Amino acid sequence: MEIIPAIDIIDGKCVRLTQGDYEQKKIYNEHPLEVAKEFEDAGLQRLHLVDLDGAKAGAVKNWKVLETIASKTSLTIDFGGGIKKEEDVKVVFDSGAALATVGSIAVKDEKTFVQWLQKFGAEKFLLGADVKDEKIAVGGWLETTDVWIYDFIEKYINHGVQQIFCTDVSKDGKLEGPSIDLYRNIIAKFPSLHFIASGGVSNVDDVHELREIGCSGAIIGKAIYEGRIAINDLKRLAV
Repeated sequence: MEIIPAIDIIDGKCVRLTQGDYEQKKIYNEHPLEVAKEFEDAGLQRLHLVDLDGAKAGAVKNWKVLETIASKTSLTIDFGGGIKKEEDVKVVFDSGAALATVGSIAVKDEKTFVQWLQKFGAEKFLLGADVKDEKIAVGGWLETTDVWIYDFIEKYINHGVQQIFCTDVSKDGKLEGPSIDLYRNIIAKFPSLHFIASGGVSNVDDVHELREIGCSGAIIGKAIYEGRIAINDLKRLAV
């Protein structure tokens, strides 16, 4: 199972939000490259980079941070936040991301997203699904749709998407443990999917449990920054 540390960016700085609330922002490091290098030095190979300014503005903003990290580390970076137009996709790939991370556009504008899959290659996208009570949530989690998570996943697997991560919005940033039952159900329905857990990871035991139920990866953010999971733990988990 891949350990995928997360760096969330506001104003070029490494921050974390609680449940997507910009008012509950905590700055952890003024220099995201320093954080990325720590992860690389710990033997990790992936990075989940989120442009929170971009997510709010509806257009990619912090591509310079992506460019810096991509050029100065060997991390495989997925980058998301504000990818709404084809130009945004191009900027993300031109700036060094291996994967473009998308979420709400796949819910709200299926036609456009499918065009991107066809043009750039489905393997170049990491699809994120925010979920509340097994239904897709969008718009900064303020809006719950009537789209069932399993239908959503099946549709995009059929379009060639290979990697999907799922965040239970009731868990994210609260360090209360991941949504094991939800993830177990998804993996049971789609056993060949490269499924990545996201949200709620609070300690090493959570990571072991995600591995045991068959997750292909786990995105970990706040637990690292709050010292619940140490860099040395990450080294061991990455083995």
